[in-house]
Amino acid sequence: MSVSIRLMSDEDIEPIVQLSLLAWAPVFDSFQQVLGERIYALMYPDWKKQQQEVVEKYCREEQTTVYVADVDGRVAGFITYTLNNEDKTGEVDLLAVHPEYQNRGIGTELNTFVFERMKERGIKLASVGTGGDPGHAPARRSYEKAGYIGLPLMRYYKDL
Repeated sequence: MSVSIRLMSDEDIEPIVQLSLLAWAPVFDSFQQVLGERIYALMYPDWKKQQQEVVEKYCREEQTTVYVADVDGRVAGFITYTLNNEDKTGEVDLLAVHPEYQNRGIGTELNTFVFERMKERGIKLASVGTGGDPGHAPARRSYEKAGYIGLPLMRYYKDL
């Protein structure tokens, strides 16, 4: 399998959205189990629509850079990030790999590629946020494999 990483083009947006929905379906299943039906329904009444809007927003924002992992002409994964040149930090906003290509190192390749782009721009610290629920376990493993150091944080919800 030959992976090439390139800047996203407008034609990539739809494949990116579709792979993100497939890749994040287990995350939203996990959210539903952890939060329970009532809180989940309040937070995510239509997760697919919400996720599509988020992904499209990041793909179209000027201050966000988007790269895709291309495998034989197919978008197999993507990563978005933003830079803060004042404090020399970069943040990975979104990262997803199509389920057919997961566990093959593509997420790590995307992170490593972006680290190099950040360094070229004088960035000194990269960060990423992810969930602590079971659905995010693959993401946590990918980030740790890429060299990120986790700082556990908690967000609590109460059904009223």
